[in-house]
Amino acid sequence: MGKRGMNRRDFLKLTGAGSLAAAAAGGLGGGLIAPKWVWGATPTVKGPIKIGYQAILSGTLAGYGEFHKMGATMAVEEINAKGGIAGQKVEMDFRDSTTKADEAIKNARYFVDSWGADFLAGIDSSGQALALGPVMPQLDRVIMFTHAATEKLTEDFVFKKGVRQIFRNCMPTYNDGHAAAFIAKDFPAVKWATVSPKYEYGFTCWKMFQESLKGLKPSAQFVAESFAPFGTTDFRSHINTIMDAKPDGLYSTEWAGELISFVRQGKEAGLFEKVKYVMFPVGAAMDVLEGLGKDMPDNIWISARYFFQYPNSKENSDWVAAFRKRWNHYPAYVSETGYSAIYAFKAAVEKAGSKDTKAVIAALEGMEQACPAGKRVFRKEDHQAMYDVPWGQTVSDPKYPFKVMKNMKVIPAKDYYNRPPFEGPGTTPPFK
Repeated sequence: MGKRGMNRRDFLKLTGAGSLAAAAAGGLGGGLIAPKWVWGATPTVKGPIKIGYQAILSGTLAGYGEFHKMGATMAVEEINAKGGIAGQKVEMDFRDSTTKADEAIKNARYFVDSWGADFLAGIDSSGQALALGPVMPQLDRVIMFTHAATEKLTEDFVFKKGVRQIFRNCMPTYNDGHAAAFIAKDFPAVKWATVSPKYEYGFTCWKMFQESLKGLKPSAQFVAESFAPFGTTDFRSHINTIMDAKPDGLYSTEWAGELISFVRQGKEAGLFEKVKYVMFPVGAAMDVLEGLGKDMPDNIWISARYFFQYPNSKENSDWVAAFRKRWNHYPAYVSETGYSAIYAFKAAVEKAGSKDTKAVIAALEGMEQACPAGKRVFRKEDHQAMYDVPWGQTVSDPKYPFKVMKNMKVIPAKDYYNRPPFEGPGTTPPFK
């Protein structure tokens, strides 16, 4: 991947809300004629199928929004070229969620009340996800969260409060907290420290990591923690705090541009020479790997909610190749979840024979979906998708301009997902 293809300005021109909706309505299929007979189509479904998608499209995290767009747009293009959903064309509109809770709510209301969306998708921030929870019964539309990871979204709102309109197809905090501990238990490291974000995501993942690792390895000690506010660019004080504690292992859920800054400043301070076992649960995100390039140290344990090298299946490799041909990029995990979210709506509408919210909810509950990431199963109890994701160590490969994974390990999702009823013994890993 020597060149990056189109620049950000050109990309936003191509996939802006107005142009995308117009393209999805007729242009994306090129001159293809929709077949008269479509598998699963039913005359009870009236079109078009309208999907309102929001993601961060401005500021330092805008790259995530662009990767969302690439995946979701690709799905719409494919579906419309093959006749749409139940014979109806798909229209999609994108809006910038920023990182503010009120903006996410405003966008959701616009999509439903003004634009007439049948379905909602996206959301990067856990805070925004939790803010949207109480709003969804009012809007009465199925929303597929494709990035926000807080476990409270599905455990509290869906399972405990009965907000059935919420689904999530991305990996929750369970991978970033629990699964990380399943990997760390086999390291010689005993004394652990963290530099993590100073908000819900960072606190929750560190707590999960500590509790799970202690259960798996009782000798584990936690000697230092330093939490960096959102938007931190200077991590030197946090790095010093950690180095002063002399840990064997470092666990950090910093992500995006903040993880890039942390790694570069950590290298300057000699952090990765002094701490031998380092884990970045979101280190396999493409914006981080591409942003750091060869500056990412070797032998760092990384993961993400999807990584383009896993699974080693024809379905995944074909999709990665198609994605690269369409966008001149390797797919990020939000590209895969955005892409798979659109296909989940397609499968549910065609199974239900309707885009009615109750009918689609019933179709999605327990549904198995074949995706680039492998098989997803939407748990009926909490509407959380269960699927496996890999962990691995960073290594240079001449085929790529960034680090990839070696020594890949996959912990089965069933072993590290919290279990309903989410309270009491046996509901959090490690399970007996």
